[in-house]
Amino acid sequence: MSNATVHQHPAAQNEKRKLLTRFAERFEIEEKVLLDTLKTTVFKQRDGSAPTNEQMVMLMIVADQYQLNPFTKEIYAFPDQQNGIVPVVGVDGWARIINNHPQYAGMEFVYSDEMVRMPGAKVDGHVWIECVMYRKDIDRPIRVREYLDEVYREPFVKNGYTKNGPWQTHIKRFHRHKAMIQCSRLAFGFTGIYDNDEAERIVGGEVDVTQQGSHSFQRPQGSEQDEAPLRELTDPEKAAIEPMLQKAIQRSQQLNNWTPAEQWVRESFPSAEQKAYALSRLEQAKAATQADQPPQEPQDATARQGSATPEQQAAPAEPAKHHAPGHDEFPRPEDRFDDEDGVGF
Repeated sequence: MSNATVHQHPAAQNEKRKLLTRFAERFEIEEKVLLDTLKTTVFKQRDGSAPTNEQMVMLMIVADQYQLNPFTKEIYAFPDQQNGIVPVVGVDGWARIINNHPQYAGMEFVYSDEMVRMPGAKVDGHVWIECVMYRKDIDRPIRVREYLDEVYREPFVKNGYTKNGPWQTHIKRFHRHKAMIQCSRLAFGFTGIYDNDEAERIVGGEVDVTQQGSHSFQRPQGSEQDEAPLRELTDPEKAAIEPMLQKAIQRSQQLNNWTPAEQWVRESFPSAEQKAYALSRLEQAKAATQADQPPQEPQDATARQGSATPEQQAAPAEPAKHHAPGHDEFPRPEDRFDDEDGVGF
């Protein structure tokens, strides 16, 4: 029997290349530089330590499987309670993997007419939102209806202090994201990845993702985990985000409204430590700004008329204009824009 030479298809050869090599070629970075960068920045754990090689392999496999870009926060890492890593995919990452699926043929949303105000929410939300996704190879669409009372997250309360999150201010948008993500899982079989909200529930002990099952439960308030302090950012970590914070502070001072900046911080920074530090910087700047603007002493009508010209005294007074913060005067997050400084609100 003669020996035949077997030529591998280029695609087969590409599949056999090392995972790290594929990643490095994709981003045109040397393998060691890429690995060190991912360990110390994108996939760094909450305590500041780098993930283990095993954890890195798991994260890179997920990112490679779904073609997600870790440098644009399409995927990042949360530690779970089992000393493991939870691969978290941002909303932009979910949109990418949905649109990149070869059988994807579009989606639409259906909203309930009935509205409800959830505990702690600033605005009303839909009782349910239904996502409808279409596949090219299936005649009937996939429909998933998510009910608000099952996905809503109440404000965080500790020591009498209430901290609002995006679920309180942008409940419709986050509810829509939930419906889209859940529908995509059923339509395309996406597994092993979570959104940010799910990851926070996992880390906080509200969701069990072990082999015993996946279910939700409320952790008792005042438990030991509630009291665990956050790690303080290092000086280099603070310096890395300081230019963006300065831009946010300047814009908030110009608008005389700090709510958009606070919302931007909650949506833009992946780690709890970064959010806590950034929010504290905003609070300090807000307090300093208010201290530099002492309240004006009320003046009586005689004093005001004495300093005005005769023409001004004769002219009718213009009615005072009142603006409700967060409505027409200031840009909403859904209308926000991203500038060259990286601050979008």
